[in-house]
Amino acid sequence: MSTHAKRERLLLADLLEAAGPDAPTLCDGWSTRELAAHVVVRERRPDAAGGIVLGVLKSRLERVQAEFAAKPYEELIQLIRTGPPRMSPYALKQLDEAANTVEFYVHAEDVRRAQPDWTPRELDAVFANVLWSRIEKVARLLGRKSPVGVVLRRPDGQTAVAHRGTPVVTVTGEPGELVLFAFGRQDAAKVELEGDEAAIARLAEVKLGIAM
Repeated sequence: MSTHAKRERLLLADLLEAAGPDAPTLCDGWSTRELAAHVVVRERRPDAAGGIVLGVLKSRLERVQAEFAAKPYEELIQLIRTGPPRMSPYALKQLDEAANTVEFYVHAEDVRRAQPDWTPRELDAVFANVLWSRIEKVARLLGRKSPVGVVLRRPDGQTAVAHRGTPVVTVTGEPGELVLFAFGRQDAAKVELEGDEAAIARLAEVKLGIAM
């Protein structure tokens, strides 16, 4: 049975292939080639991927990622499509679904929304609920850098607190847009911000989320 993570993986590979190796992305300073290398290293080189969150391994991560970025672009795309090797923890369906559904969704949008002619993607209700369940679990981790209180709100009224504090900025949008906002793609997310203007301005000065 196909999973959300598998579907998003294949979509990401298709988008990267269509964009070509030198297209821009929403990831700071990364081309599509560099984004593809990041995805491959994260799954296939755990000895280096720790540098995504551990500063002590950052130089190793950058070196290994540069090595992969130097490979033929078509090879990187194929490695993404085929997924991690069997011995990788990500080869477990449950872990792949838990760890990669949001990862691949966000990176697919990193490619799509960096193009001048992008159009919003309509998500089915089941997938939207999956994204919402993920964001509910990690909202406070993603919002920890905020200088003001942040509440994420779906159009149906469901909320998740991303950061406790005052004044409060309420961010309203569909689950996919809230995921992008909380993962540091605030400028690209289609959301509405409600709150004190000064608080909204302060929130705009920080990048939310964690490295992906």
